[in-house]
Parts: sequence; structure tokens; C-alpha cells
Amino acid sequence: MLPVQRLLPVAAAALAAFAAALPAQASSHREAPYITTQPKVDGTDFYMFSSYEPGRSGYVTLIANYQPLQAPYGGPNYFSMDPNALYEIHIDNNGDAKEDISFQFRFKNALKSITLPIGGKNVAIPLIQAGGVTDPNAAALNLNETFSVDIVRGDRRSGTKAAITNASGGGASFNKPVDYIGMKTIPDYAAYAAKHIYDVTIPGCTQPAKLFVGQRKEAFAVNLGTIFDLVNAPVAVITDPALINAVPNTIDNTNVSSMALEVHRSCLTQGSETVIGGWTTASLRQGGLLNPAPGKGHQTTGVPGGAWVQVSRLGMPLVNEVVIGLPDKDRFNSSKPKDDGQFADYVTNPTLPALLEIALALPGAAPKNIPRNDLVVTFLTGIRNVNQPANVVASEMLRLNTATAPTPSASQHRLGLAGGDAAGFPNGRRPKDDIVDISLVAVMGGLCMVNGDGNTLNMGADCKPANVPLGATSLKLHDAVDQAVVPLLPGFPYLATPTPGSK
Repeated sequence: MLPVQRLLPVAAAALAAFAAALPAQASSHREAPYITTQPKVDGTDFYMFSSYEPGRSGYVTLIANYQPLQAPYGGPNYFSMDPNALYEIHIDNNGDAKEDISFQFRFKNALKSITLPIGGKNVAIPLIQAGGVTDPNAAALNLNETFSVDIVRGDRRSGTKAAITNASGGGASFNKPVDYIGMKTIPDYAAYAAKHIYDVTIPGCTQPAKLFVGQRKEAFAVNLGTIFDLVNAPVAVITDPALINAVPNTIDNTNVSSMALEVHRSCLTQGSETVIGGWTTASLRQGGLLNPAPGKGHQTTGVPGGAWVQVSRLGMPLVNEVVIGLPDKDRFNSSKPKDDGQFADYVTNPTLPALLEIALALPGAAPKNIPRNDLVVTFLTGIRNVNQPANVVASEMLRLNTATAPTPSASQHRLGLAGGDAAGFPNGRRPKDDIVDISLVAVMGGLCMVNGDGNTLNMGADCKPANVPLGATSLKLHDAVDQAVVPLLPGFPYLATPTPGSK
């Protein structure tokens, strides 16, 4: 076990991760004051898992989602990415809480200014499409998005940068599919989006990779309003395993913007270490000027400048949303894993278990084994013999043991490790993993008593003392929305075709 004095200073992120279970069971959507004003750079979910698509053994899939709660009918501009932002996926492959590899995504919006002849004059149309769309950069698209991806080895700002290129032709610019405006504009969106899946070459990597960026159906499931209303659900319902899908998924009809990469594990790991840590960020320029008299064009109202400033961060789901206190939410979004010691009080003196007691009228239910080393190990350092690096610095990020064989889709257990599935959350995160229910199990000590039989997942002394009043009952806790029934694709990019704005 790592020394307690080393673990406690970074425990806030641990509680942040485990509290995925508590009063806000939605992943990272609108979680901090500033980010609510910048939805285009709001990171919502991060998935990192060994690819389980047949024939893709040895590959790791990384999916970073941004722009939460997209109404599919949100026209006429829909949800293009911010060309003035820097979106990143970071990988730590030696356990030191610093990025060793970063994938950087940048976007450009090209306005075609399509016009129609009206009364002898050519007049610009008000929509982003002038007709049907079936191919990349279709002639009828009035606004076409393109993007580039760089790989940076070492520090994200001062490391060695190289462009990821199209395996077909070698170009470094890729077309992004327009959002699913509706079935009249795009009759077969699945086929259209598939034309935007690219085989790519990553400098320094001998194995080919895959790349997709575009709108996807929201893969996270939650009864959002009810949960934020002090968990407005009867205890009898959320402790009955027969009712894991008792209420509707309130965000089932929303979409997100996804950045997906499938990379061979040999390109992500370092030496003999098989465990990688990952997190996503988004950054904006430090300053900018608003133009009081914008000219013609697209997004001409401001001129950004200065250094990049990180405004969004996401590793383990739900960290900033339901654990970090309101005064520090913006601070967390701007922080790096190596500096997580500043959030210590949120774990050493956790408030969320007490909030759960209040919300569910269960006095005395909060675990008393403070500090919660079982949660620190589960969510902050990784579990020994599961996904803990050999030389780990405790820090908040999603950790995946790339040597663990993936579980085929049909055999995946919705509770991941808590359900006996070694390839599931918190060993990485797959779209089917019910991270809300898994975290409920964890917060009530359930990972120290898997199947109620005392099996501690090799967590050993980190599970003691285990003064957890609900005992094995913790394995039954759930939010009454079943993550495992959300539709998914059988292979890359895994997240399903988005919901159309019109049928």
C-alpha cells in the first residue's frame, strides 16, 4: 500500500471519481461555473478501453466527447467545433502523473457562401446546407468542417510534435461530417458518417490507426433531473436489482461530438509497463477582442490571442461534477493531474456520503473508514494486480491495463470489475459500463466485498477497516437507469448513429 501521507494530499480526485455514484449521476456535463458559458469546449465523457471489435486484438480505443446535451433539432447552425480551441487526449504511460503522449485536435470551418438568384441578385442562403448530403464536403454543404490531429511526445506544449496523416494520400486535413440535420438532408447518416472513418499513420508508430470525428448519439444513460433533485427516488427502488431499468433515460434523445482514435497498444505503452492513464482537456486562448462591427464571413466577431489556457479536464467520470466543491470547480478544470494535492480536503473530509445520507434518509449509512484508502486505490492509483502502474504517483485519471484481454461485447458485465469482468470499469471505461452503478458499489465499500463473499480484488489492507454499514447491500445499489441497454455499434467508433433532427 502506498504511504497514507502520500495518498491523502491527492485524495480529492479519488472521491471525485468514486462519487460518480452520488447525487449527480450524469457524466461531466455543465459541471463548473465557467464551462457553462463555453459549451463547445465542455468535455462530457472519456472512454478508454481495449478494442473488443473482432479482429482488432491489441488495439486501444480512445473516445473524447464534447458539447453536452445536444438537441438534434438544434439548427440552423447545429454544433460545429470551435476553431479557436485546442482539444486534447493525454496519455501517461509511466505512472508519473504527467502526459507522455498527447493527441491534439484543431478545427477549421470553411464557409462556401452558397447563393441563390433572387430578383436578379445572388443572395446568400441562411442555412448550412442547400440540398441533400451524401458525401464528404458535399457541394450542398454551405459550411464544411475540417480538422487536423497532431501527436505530441513529452510535455504538451514543449514536446516534439508531428502530424497524423491519412494513410490514403498522406494528407493531414480530414473532413468532419455535418451533424445529423435530418433524414431529408441526409437519408442514410450511418453510410455518410462511415465515409469519414479514416485509416491513419501516426509518426513513430509502426501500426496503422483509425480516426473518426463527428456527431454521435449520447451513450451515457441517466435520469438526470431526478438525480439532481436530491436523488428523488425511493430507496426500495434503487436497492432492487430487478428495477435497474425502471425509469426512462432522460438524455436518450440527445447527441454529442466525439473524437475517436483506435491506436495499437504498442504505440501507447512504454517499456514493460502495460498500464496507461488517460484524460482529456480543452483549452482556449488567454485573451481576445470582440469586434463591434463584424465583417462578412463565419465567426468573425472576435480575435483570440495569447497562450493556451486549459478550461476543461476529464479523466474518471463525474469527478468535477459531484465531488469538487463549488469554490474549486473552475480550478479543477484548469489543473493537471500532477497538482491534484490541492484538492485534498474533498476526500480526507468527504461531504458526498453525508449528502447521500440526507438525500435518501439513511442516517449513519456513510462509511466511517476515513481515510477511504479503498477508494484512493480504486480511483486514484489503480488497483494493484489490476490496473496500477509499477511506479505510480497518485493522481486522478482513467487507468487501463492494456494487457488485460477485452471481453466480447455480448459477454460484458454492466458492473465491470464489480461484476467480475476484468476488462471493465474502473479498469478503463467502455461505453456499456454502468459507471453510475459501479460507483455506487464502490462508494459503499462494495469493491471490498465483491459478490458479498469477502473477495477484495487484491486490494488487501486498503479495504480495512471496512466499517460500511450497508455491507453487501451496496452491490444492489443502482440509479434505476440501465447503461447497458444504450444502443452501440459493434466496432469503431462504437458510439451509435446520432438522433436525427427530423425523421
